[in-house]
Amino acid sequence: MNPLILIPARMAATRLPDKPLADIGGVPMIVRAWRQAVLSGLPVAVAAGDAEIVAAIESAGGVAVLTDPDLPSGSDRIRAALDALDPDGRHDAVINLQGDMPFADPGLARACADLLAAEPACDIATLVAPEADASDRSNPDVVKAVLALAEGGRHGRALYFTRSTLYGDAPVWRHIGLYGYRRAALERFCAAPPSPLERREKLEQLRALEMGLQIWAAVIDEAPLSVDNPDDLAAARALA
Repeated sequence: MNPLILIPARMAATRLPDKPLADIGGVPMIVRAWRQAVLSGLPVAVAAGDAEIVAAIESAGGVAVLTDPDLPSGSDRIRAALDALDPDGRHDAVINLQGDMPFADPGLARACADLLAAEPACDIATLVAPEADASDRSNPDVVKAVLALAEGGRHGRALYFTRSTLYGDAPVWRHIGLYGYRRAALERFCAAPPSPLERREKLEQLRALEMGLQIWAAVIDEAPLSVDNPDDLAAARALA
């Protein structure tokens, strides 16, 4: 396979305005996320919804594509950037990394790419981690993944994703919002309208499941820090 990493980012954010340019130890958050992705050894570009993000990445020596700021999702943004960067289809897979994970291990992108390569039936690869604590189970901001996973297994097919509390005493898998798409799957996904379950749970990956696309998830040991609110930003600044 010939994967390309794309990082979607836009300035509009309800809980943390101008989030991509938030200063973390003197470096904009999107630049930190881009630098971590570069360490994976895969080609990387930022799919930007705003000129300020393009300027920040280009000043750091990276590649960024300005996309329509009104695109409805990060998936649509990476599809637009992919078409602009690679109109001839040289890249048959795209890894969607999040610009609000400034310290994400570079191996996470590789894990998604490796899962696509290992499982021919996998249309979309993603990641899960063990719950941080029992409160994750009832927290609607923590997305839970239901997997067909053998005991001790390290990857399996995703059956469902939910914000709801899962029944039973077994630990739950916390979904990490990184994705690896086969290019054809990304094109199909972006061409389809939001699905009923997607609208109900506010989780776009449910559209893929309703379409019949297979999502597989690889298990990682710990979820990376995601900056979604001012408290998260303070935590990130403490790590810088």
